Amino acid sequence: MPPSDKEQLKKAIQAVIAAMMERKLRRIFEEDPFDAEEHRLTKPLYAALVPMEIFKGSHFERRFVTSFGSVWEDLALVAAKSALGFSEKGYKITGVVKQERLRRIAEILNRLEFASKGKARARPDWDTELSYILAGGGPDVAVSVICDVFAKNTTTNERFAFEVKAPLPNSDQTKVSKEKMLKLYAMEPCQIDGAYYALPYNPYGKREDYAWSFPARWFNMRKDAVVLIGDDFWEKIGGPGTYKTFVDAVNEMGEMYRDRIYREYLGIEPPASAASQQL
Repeated sequence: MPPSDKEQLKKAIQAVIAAMMERKLRRIFEEDPFDAEEHRLTKPLYAALVPMEIFKGSHFERRFVTSFGSVWEDLALVAAKSALGFSEKGYKITGVVKQERLRRIAEILNRLEFASKGKARARPDWDTELSYILAGGGPDVAVSVICDVFAKNTTTNERFAFEVKAPLPNSDQTKVSKEKMLKLYAMEPCQIDGAYYALPYNPYGKREDYAWSFPARWFNMRKDAVVLIGDDFWEKIGGPGTYKTFVDAVNEMGEMYRDRIYREYLGIEPPASAASQQL
C-alpha cells in the first residue's frame, strides 16, 4: 500500500473510531452514568466489601462493549472503499435459486443444529455442503439476501459479500450468516465472486487455536476457506498492509482516550503503565 493511501486510510479509520468513542463516552459520562449512591443502597454488601472503582469499571465495560458490531462494519466499509472503490452496508443482493437447492440448504442447517435417528449432529464442512447444494435442481425461486457489507472492485468488477461479526459471535447469528452465504453461492447466475464469514480479530491468537464453540456449530472455524479471521479478513477487504494500518491507527489514539477515561470517569490520574498499552 503506497504511503499516501496508507495515511488516508489511517485517517478514515481514526474518524470512525473517534465518532464511536465520542458517542459511547457521552452515553456513559452523561446519559447513563454510574450512580454510586444507588449502588450503595441496592448492593450494600458488595459496596462494603469491594472497592467502588471495580463496579464503576464494570458499569463502563458493559455499556462500552454493547453494540460494538456496527463499528466493525463501519471500519470494513472504510477499508473496502479505500482498496476496491465501492462498499455499502446492509446491501441487498437479489437472484434466483433452484428449489431443490433451497431445500438442501435447510436440510444442511437442520443437520448441523440437531441430532437425528440416533446420529449425532453433523460437523460443518463448507466444500462438501456446497457441492451437495449445487447438485440440486428444480424450478427457480426468487431470493434476496441482505449482507452486512458488500464491496465491489470498480476496476475488475469483482463483487464480495461479508458477514462481519464480533470475535465471539453467538450461534443464532452465525446460523443466519451461513444461510445467507449458502444462498448467495447457490444463486444462478451467481451474483458475487466471494462471500465470507468475517471476524475482525482473533482473541485466541492463531487461527488454529480459535476455540469459541458457538460459531463452530456452523463453520469449521479453523479450515473453511470462507471463514476469515483477523488479518486475513482485513487483507482481503482492504489489501496488503490493512491490518497493520488499522493497528497503527488505533494505537495512535489509545493513550488520549485512556487518559481521558481515567481522569473523567474514574477520577484518578493515569498510572505510568497505561502509556504502554497497545494492540
